Amino acid sequence: MCGIVGYIGKKEAYPILIKGLKRLEYRGYDSAGIALLNGGMTLFKKAGKVSDLEKIVNRDHTTANIGIGHTRWATHGEPNDVNAHPHLSQSGDIAIIHNGIIENYSAIKSELKKRGYTFHSDTDTEVLVNLIEEVQKTEKTTLDNAVRIALNEVVGAYAIVVLNKNNPDQLIAARKGSPLVIGIGEDEFYIASDASPIIEYTQNVVYLDEQEYAVINRNGQYSIRTLGNVEKSHEIKKLEFSLEMIEKGGFEHFMLKEIYEQPKAIEDSLRGRMNAHQGWIKLGGLNEYQSRIDKAERFIITACGTSWHSGLIGEYLIEDLARVPVEVEYASEFRYRNPIISDKDVVIAISQSGETADTLAAIDIAKERQALIYGVCNVIGSSIARASHAGSYTHAGPEIGVASTKAFSTQISLITLVALQLAMVKGTIPTSKLREILYELENIPRKIEETLLLDAQIKEIAAIYKDATNFLYLGRGYNFPVALEGALKLKEISYIHAEGYPAAEMKHGPIALIDENMPVVFLATNKSAYEKIVSNVQEVKARKGKIIAVVTKGDTQIRELADHIIEVPETEEILSPLITIVPLQLLAYHIAIMRGCNVDQPRNLAKSVTVE
Repeated sequence: MCGIVGYIGKKEAYPILIKGLKRLEYRGYDSAGIALLNGGMTLFKKAGKVSDLEKIVNRDHTTANIGIGHTRWATHGEPNDVNAHPHLSQSGDIAIIHNGIIENYSAIKSELKKRGYTFHSDTDTEVLVNLIEEVQKTEKTTLDNAVRIALNEVVGAYAIVVLNKNNPDQLIAARKGSPLVIGIGEDEFYIASDASPIIEYTQNVVYLDEQEYAVINRNGQYSIRTLGNVEKSHEIKKLEFSLEMIEKGGFEHFMLKEIYEQPKAIEDSLRGRMNAHQGWIKLGGLNEYQSRIDKAERFIITACGTSWHSGLIGEYLIEDLARVPVEVEYASEFRYRNPIISDKDVVIAISQSGETADTLAAIDIAKERQALIYGVCNVIGSSIARASHAGSYTHAGPEIGVASTKAFSTQISLITLVALQLAMVKGTIPTSKLREILYELENIPRKIEETLLLDAQIKEIAAIYKDATNFLYLGRGYNFPVALEGALKLKEISYIHAEGYPAAEMKHGPIALIDENMPVVFLATNKSAYEKIVSNVQEVKARKGKIIAVVTKGDTQIRELADHIIEVPETEEILSPLITIVPLQLLAYHIAIMRGCNVDQPRNLAKSVTVE
């Protein structure tokens, strides 16, 4: 949950590191720092944003062509200057940046204290860099071998880059449970948590696998070995996105840009995977294991946060269309409750980043029990993609805003195709109905574009309720998970308490909260339960609640009851979440902006949760 960047080559390292940290700031923004080798070790670090770090940097001391940088999301130790990375070893010869958690740091720290080491920070990272130094001294070995030995002694997750004052021509990088990518230029290398700091300089990258480390030299050579000291070879991959895709493109915030990118993102997610006119669906990720997937007795969907909400919609889709039982599990709880899993189960693991620690842990358990793993993620070459037996990429493109938007939409689009393909194979859907849904799915991007035209109207509603202290979101059927997601968006970026509920559950507790100060957002596009939703609206109206209703264009009945109406285009009920979520994303965005919140980097949150 931290941003890592490193450079070794012929260019000036400092501008590359600072620009890289700004591109990685969505991964962590409690503090930032850099270390450069320019004859000696030069270190700058500061609590706060990367911009705060820039203010304290003395540019007279930044001439160097090797260095490392870090932007932090705190785990061990509060966010302050001392706990900021990089951390130095006791001698000052070794600097390290680290993403992850060393679980047995306390025991190691106690032993190192007995050997005369003193510690200045509260971090597990300072413990690790001193362990590496101690191993190098006692074993009288090279730094890369000391890193390998030390990492075999630690328990936990990490991505690290190590800089050595005594060898200014080398960087050492390693990973376990946290991503790390190496960009390969002409006699130069870039190291980062993800490709966003690299794409400006090279499209050629190597992804480190679990428990591997790389020794990267200034002469243009690098080697990769396992922690068991076995040499590995890696295919050089080409990045599939451009610099323009990670810039704001004229939008004020990444989140707003990504909300508006949803039509194209859904088109990209569907492209080549379906044809409405011919009535076919072809998900390449299903082909190799198609028979086993078709015969599955149960699907288990595991995910966290927004991805869990898309998994809930997936449950509705697969059970509704393919008539196969589905369970949706929080990945963070899945591993701790001794779940019953067998080789007749298919586990669908959903994650935007493909690096979510809890979801990866759930995959490990499911694989141990012989389930088939189907991964749904956005980042090519990510850990979940590699850990899955089969899977499909959402092709949403880079999502920089911490609050997920287009990732949610593309996850739903992809799972819709999975459900439809299963239904087609099992014969649980008539061909005429299949084509009808596929035609409507092709039209969803256009209908989202139409919904985005409501932005000014939604902004007016936001101005009325920006000072509310609580919100309630209510939906039925396919729109219940949308209510959960809408509430989450508001909580994440505006810091207003919000809860999502099935509308029918309102009478079982939440109705006690409703008064003239409570805004209640209704998702009211369902034909199958329309009259019941109208009854729920009337119940809120009777208690003087303020009603914001998302309805199908042309609705008249709820218009008479609601304080505010947001009319969206009509669509198939099973596809309605793709449209009804858009006004909720915009409502949360505008409220947060009006409250002066940082929508792209909300407090205490990070984009990719790579620690437990």
